[in-house]
Amino acid sequence: MYCLELAGEDDAFAACEAASAADAVDVVAPGLATARGISPDRLRTLAYTHRASELVGHTDADVDSARHLLEAATVDRRGSVAVRARDVHGKTGVSTQAAERTLGSVLVDRGFSVDLDDPDHVLRALFSDDVCLLGWLEVESVRDFGDRKPTDRPFFQPGSMAPLDARAFVNIAGAKPGATILDPMCGTGGVLLEAALVGARVVGADAQWKMARGSQTNFEALTPEATWDVLRGDATSLALRDDSVDGVVFDAPYGRQSKIARHELADLVAGALAEAARVAPRAVVVADRSWEDAAVDAGWEVDHLFERRVHGSLTRYVHVLTRA
Repeated sequence: MYCLELAGEDDAFAACEAASAADAVDVVAPGLATARGISPDRLRTLAYTHRASELVGHTDADVDSARHLLEAATVDRRGSVAVRARDVHGKTGVSTQAAERTLGSVLVDRGFSVDLDDPDHVLRALFSDDVCLLGWLEVESVRDFGDRKPTDRPFFQPGSMAPLDARAFVNIAGAKPGATILDPMCGTGGVLLEAALVGARVVGADAQWKMARGSQTNFEALTPEATWDVLRGDATSLALRDDSVDGVVFDAPYGRQSKIARHELADLVAGALAEAARVAPRAVVVADRSWEDAAVDAGWEVDHLFERRVHGSLTRYVHVLTRA
């Protein structure tokens, strides 16, 4: 078993993404989840999971209970150690310094040396709500999203999605080495850039030549080794064979956006959903409203519908779909 340290404010959404890299993910306390197994390489690519640790056990959220748990646990490791404690969301009132000192003393008594700079092993003590999880750090995600601001790309347009969210959406859609991910409304290509960075082959289309060419420019500059195809195309009539991709992600035009080629918004989204169901078994659709009924009419089952507030005037609705 493993414990996962979740990021962000929506644990259900973070757990949904984590399921792309872990088995049987279960949120057990605010900011914390457990999993039966993990794929370390995949977990490094997650946006909304910080770390995974091999679970030692769980107990009450106080230092004495954590000490008793560690004293009773079987530890089959040797070498140097550091203890890192967290009061997740800062709500338990536990002294993390006291926890680190107390648990460190237990490990020293069991033959470990302490190395705070470059230890062989790191014990994570995670306090949240009324639970404490102890685990040996296994893997951390790579937090480099701030290096890829949309405004730093060669081709930029206002309204581009932040890389952190784009990464989460493509992970949920199944992006990984060997998979093919499609965005039929690719805009500047930001969503597909994140899919390419985790090793997926990406296919993009946009109704505007300007966007298609701009996406090509961004891919050439930022992911030169990736496998990608971007073309001008209509999301309601894709030049792709049935079942030719593994997952679809698209950010539907918002109601305040007036330029939607020749389609009315409802017709565009309904047509794009139908085409996505034809070419892929899984999709993530982001919009400024619920398109749940349209998704069902297009042949999808709605596994999840998350509402993620961006700012005062925008809430994103994230539809996680599997083909019925």
